[in-house]
Amino acid sequence: MALFLGLLIFSFILNSILVVPFIDLLYKLRFLRQKQATRDFLGLRTKIFDHFNKHKAGTPVGGGLLIILTVALLYAILYPLIKFLGAYVTAVYPVSDELNILFLSFLSFGMLGLYDDVLKFFGFSRQGFFGLRLRHKFVIQWALALVIAILMYFNLGIDFINVPFWGIIRLGGWFVPLAAFVIVTFANAFNITDGLDGLSSGLLMICLFAFWIISASILDTTLSIFISLWIGAIVAFLYFNIYPARIWLGDVGALSFGATLAVVGLLLGKTMALFVIGGLFIFEGATSLIQILSKKYRGKRVFAVAPFHLWLQQKGWEEPKIVMRAWLAGLILALFGLWLAVI
Repeated sequence: MALFLGLLIFSFILNSILVVPFIDLLYKLRFLRQKQATRDFLGLRTKIFDHFNKHKAGTPVGGGLLIILTVALLYAILYPLIKFLGAYVTAVYPVSDELNILFLSFLSFGMLGLYDDVLKFFGFSRQGFFGLRLRHKFVIQWALALVIAILMYFNLGIDFINVPFWGIIRLGGWFVPLAAFVIVTFANAFNITDGLDGLSSGLLMICLFAFWIISASILDTTLSIFISLWIGAIVAFLYFNIYPARIWLGDVGALSFGATLAVVGLLLGKTMALFVIGGLFIFEGATSLIQILSKKYRGKRVFAVAPFHLWLQQKGWEEPKIVMRAWLAGLILALFGLWLAVI
């Protein structure tokens, strides 16, 4: 545990040093949130979202890219060094295969999100530059998720979920579509939640601490090191992301972090605990999905606005109040999910 804590602190210090110059770089590159006409999955305008977020235009977007780069580079440098120095390293799965799956999730979904950010914030989509519609991005997400799920099934031999009070359930080949569904669900749910200053990144920090405890308890050093570096980077980022935010994650961070959070839960075999620990992401995504399906098939709304945090804003809740109470709810869910994972 001392090793993991040291790595967390080192990652925090490094990212704390880099984040301000990175924010300045984003300003110079004009990689900033624009005034936009937001549309949902059906292509319908979401004017209420634009109304509550119009004051955030001009805030740098792309903090997720810094976190992805620092975590990946630190892992590439420190993991071999740790082994060379003779630290006790254990793994549940073949190390190279587990790392390939982790970083494939982390980097591929991040690159998809970065591409979307570039189109959005530089206005290329309005200039005829090759772009992707929402449904096309959804197909790409499924393709990436299926590749990751197939690698988990064939390379790591994962074909089960751990159901609390029931035990291990073997799914065989059905694990692949289930795992892909979980990955795509969390990628999009995280992206939907990333609408208030500090909301998604704070909830992610809480979720990662829960999975950090689980991975350390089963002596999966490979995964524990990854989570340690990730937590340190997130804490440093969160200092500048809380209200009023000086930087946002962007799709590059939201898609990457949501998908990778799901992969961490799947690697640990704690799928049910994952849905509890990350329960607020699922709840936010569910309210948005219900709203979209209702508008499409019933021609009317279920909620005045969606997702849920936007509804609270409409009711007059101040942004910091929503975020702080969401963190508290996320903490309780993480504790409950952690209990489910270890019983």
